[in-house]
Amino acid sequence: MKKWPYILGIFTFVVFCFLWITFETAHIQAFDKGAFELLYGNKFITLFHYLGETKFIFTVAIILCLIIWIYKKDYRLIGFVIFSVGGGYGLYQLLKRIIERPRPDIADQFSTFSFPSGHAVHGLVYIFTIAYVLNRLYTSSRTSLVVWIAAIVLTILIGISRITEARHFASDVIAGWSLGYSWFMLCFLLYKRSNDFRRSENNHSDI
Repeated sequence: MKKWPYILGIFTFVVFCFLWITFETAHIQAFDKGAFELLYGNKFITLFHYLGETKFIFTVAIILCLIIWIYKKDYRLIGFVIFSVGGGYGLYQLLKRIIERPRPDIADQFSTFSFPSGHAVHGLVYIFTIAYVLNRLYTSSRTSLVVWIAAIVLTILIGISRITEARHFASDVIAGWSLGYSWFMLCFLLYKRSNDFRRSENNHSDI
């Protein structure tokens, strides 16, 4: 695999840390206000929040694991799905409790914390995980391009839906995408190294 996705993963983690440090500054608050005024109330985009609900994501992850087990019997790939999706959920829940940023002040707002957006983190992680698995099952370059474009578009829509509902600030969403991508790439790197180690052991056993 090319190096740029890993470099991007480092960059997105830096972006997440930057937003963590600066979300209370006037510049970020002005950005959040502008994004809210632009996007709030868009009914079409709001519908995509359902694709980022925790129960839906874990249901899809279980189905994905069953598909991998039926068609590939690749237990390391199943472990990758579990670690990326399950670990991503635990990671953003932990960070919400550490950072404790209040959500936007609207009527009937959720009582949980705002930073980072769970829909943005978890949405990116599970959709990118699905995209990677589909590319393992279907190796066509055209299929790969379509899958990844669809994954990016859905990820963006799920994240923006939290702004249209005023459940999150725009900086929460961008931080969520950034953290989600970094986490996905870390999980992918560990999975790839696990496969490389297994191949190395198999080569030594054949000597």
